[in-house]
Amino acid sequence: MAHKDSSKEKIVFVGDSRVRRGNGFIAPPDYSAYPGKSEAFIPNFLLKEWMVGVVVLVGILVLTISEPAPLGFPANPGATVIPVPDWYFLFLYQYLKLPYASGDYIVLGTMGVTGVAFGSLLLAPFLDTGRERRFYRRPIASSLMFLSLISIIYLTNSAWTEYKHEMAATGQVPEHVQREEKAAENRAKGLPTSSAVQAKEVAIIDKEDPAMAVYQKAGCVACHAADMKGAAGPSLRGIGDKHDKAGILTIIKEGYNNKMPPMYDTAINAGLTDKDIDQLAEWLAKQKTEQ
Repeated sequence: MAHKDSSKEKIVFVGDSRVRRGNGFIAPPDYSAYPGKSEAFIPNFLLKEWMVGVVVLVGILVLTISEPAPLGFPANPGATVIPVPDWYFLFLYQYLKLPYASGDYIVLGTMGVTGVAFGSLLLAPFLDTGRERRFYRRPIASSLMFLSLISIIYLTNSAWTEYKHEMAATGQVPEHVQREEKAAENRAKGLPTSSAVQAKEVAIIDKEDPAMAVYQKAGCVACHAADMKGAAGPSLRGIGDKHDKAGILTIIKEGYNNKMPPMYDTAINAGLTDKDIDQLAEWLAKQKTEQ
């Protein structure tokens, strides 16, 4: 067709202009095609989550403003206390008391058993790859779960029961019980029950009175502190609002409500006389909130 060099010769080119369509992004069908089964994440589902979060956040803010968190009593390094962790660590606290987790086996208890337990939790997704979701068809995993749950509940209860027995044996009152009693006392007086609102400090009446020396010599500072604000025992500031002189003498001789033992013999053995004790009771009866 083009064998001769002639400008008048006609040349025809034939080509294929078709383009193959690839399997690229395919738009998903609209969620309206599946009524009751799906919805758009943005904004439908996300907006609902935001609204629920706002309601919960506002509720928490209202609670924190209306009822502030109660504060604990001031720390007293000289007080006799029984150390105990927070409630969510009680099961570990009790576990470390077991014979095979303490003493000569402390490494096994702290590193061995706990390392295997928490390591198993980390490896569980890789070790258990079954697709079955019903717990009763997964006996091994379900048994371990129930065993762990029962163990945690048992150890937590054992630790708390043992702690209460120790407090009762030493005559101490747990701080949460003291807060409850203080709140009930303030409620009866019409005062704020929350310790977040600090009350006005009660001053010591007649601090230079000779009875102050008797108070220290009798050993009262061991439980009620030198400043009378309380340590293992309650504060004696304002004690005259609750007990008169006769009542205080009775407490010294007979104790108080199984929380304070009789201190009369202790005071006599410390070199005090009945006159000194009477003077001490009279001075304590003067310790009132309002003068």
